[in-house]
Parts: sequence; C-alpha cells; structure tokens
Amino acid sequence: MASLPVPLPSVNMAAVEKRRPAVAPAAGFADSVRPSASRAAAAAESEEDFLRQVGVTEMLRAALLKVLEARPEEPIAFLAHYFENMGLRSPAGSGSGEPPGQLLLQQQRLGRALWHLRLAHHSQRTAFNNNVNMAYECLSASGRKKKPGLDGRTYSALLKRVCRDGEAPEEAVAPLLRKIQCRDHEAVPLEVFRAGMLSCFVLLEFVGRAAALFQLLQDPALAVADRRVGQAVLDTLEGALQAGDKAAAPARYLEAGSRLRPDGLARAMDGAMGARRPSSPMTREEFLEKAAALFIAKVKPVG
Repeated sequence: MASLPVPLPSVNMAAVEKRRPAVAPAAGFADSVRPSASRAAAAAESEEDFLRQVGVTEMLRAALLKVLEARPEEPIAFLAHYFENMGLRSPAGSGSGEPPGQLLLQQQRLGRALWHLRLAHHSQRTAFNNNVNMAYECLSASGRKKKPGLDGRTYSALLKRVCRDGEAPEEAVAPLLRKIQCRDHEAVPLEVFRAGMLSCFVLLEFVGRAAALFQLLQDPALAVADRRVGQAVLDTLEGALQAGDKAAAPARYLEAGSRLRPDGLARAMDGAMGARRPSSPMTREEFLEKAAALFIAKVKPVG
C-alpha cells in the first residue's frame, strides 16, 4: 500500500531573518580590546614603580656594577654570594635607636666590611679602592649615642680578621699588625684605613708566594728545607725588595719580589749546596716568618 506524501509546513523566511542575531561590526571589537591593553600597560608601569620604590631596581643595578668591577670567573656564584651578604647590612634610621646586642651588630659590620674588601683583588686599583670606601662607610655608621667615624678598636679588629682568614701563620703577620694598628679610641681617617687594608692583603699574598717557594725547597719526606739553601733564597729575596725601595706602595714590593730571576735563585741555591760546612733544617714556619719580616720592614708605621 503506497504511503501518501506528508505536506511540509510553510516557512515564513521574513520572520527567520528578523530572529537572526545581528553581528557586531569590527570597530566594536577594537574598542573592546583597547581598554584591556591600557590596563596591562598600567599594571606593568605600577610593577616597575613598585620595584623602584622598594629599592630593588637600585639594588640590582649596584650588583651588576660590582660584577663589572670585579669581573669574577663565576658571575652567578658571585651574585649569589653578593645577595646572601645583603642581609648583613645594619639597620639605619631606626626610631628605636641601637638594635639589641651591640656585640652582634659589631660582628655583622665587620663581616660586611670584610666581604666588601674581598670583592676585588688589590691589583684592580679602582675597584679595590671603591670597595675600601664601602667598607669604611659600613664601619663608620653611627647610632643614636655614637658619633659617625671609625675608631682604632674597630679598625684593629678588622685588620685581625683579614689576617686571620688568610693562610699566613699568626707569628708572621703579628709584627705587621703591631706596626699599623691604632689606639682603641683614636680616630682613623680613610687614608690610614686604606693603607692598612692594602698592606694586609699584600702581605698575605707575599707570604703565599713564599710558601710556594718553600715547597720547592723542602724535602718531602721531612717537610723541612736545608738551612743554607733557605737562607740563600731569603737573601736573594731581600735583594729584590731592596731594588724596589724607590716604590713606596706595598704592592710595588710584591711586584719586586715576583721578579726574582730563576737563574739568580739557581745560583744562590747551588752556592749554598756547594758549601762544605754542616747545615741544620729550616721549618716552613721559620722560612715564612723571615720572608714576612723582609716585607714588613718596608711598611711605614701608622703615625
């Protein structure tokens, strides 16, 4: 039986057109995006202002300048150490006056100053002098009951820290400390502070080079050197320092000592070994103490 066709309802196309949603023009979309972009720009500007207001921008700038000054072999490790020591900065302008624990605060200032001094080698003259100035300012910070300035006690304490953290024996550096220290309540000007710090760092390097020289002289089995050979090397070193007497800066004496000619040392050692008289051993400590005394004799005392 054949199925009859079902009639379709008539569709009013005009009504469909009226119910279709209208499409917004392109200009309306651009207008809606513009406020979002302006809000993002405002947010970025406010973030930049925030970093500037809390001092982060200036802190990062100072850190990058330190990297350019020191030019370390490992810049990332240098920056990590830099920011780690930022926490040692003593509070300033506190309304409650001196923080509790004056001794702890003093140790923090000494540590901060010592860190500044180690940022650049003393041969990097400009960077080292800038760091000396920073260390001096750090130690000269004043509290409510303390006048600004650096006294001899703090200056001497820093000298001892510099020498203690080096590898030179205490007996070798003690004469230098006695020569350049100030009285406890004596005011220490920046020029004296700079000369003292430079003398300490140069002496530590001088003693380090003397230690490397002694290692070439010593008998590995006995850890001592022949006294005749050791004294001959010290006499040659003294001659090199006397040749640099016209230079007043401690670093100049270090340069004079480093210009020891290998042939001159070899002749001195051969002459000492050729002597027929008996000899006694010389220890490393004795050799370093005598080498340091040659340098310290060239350093001008304070005052």
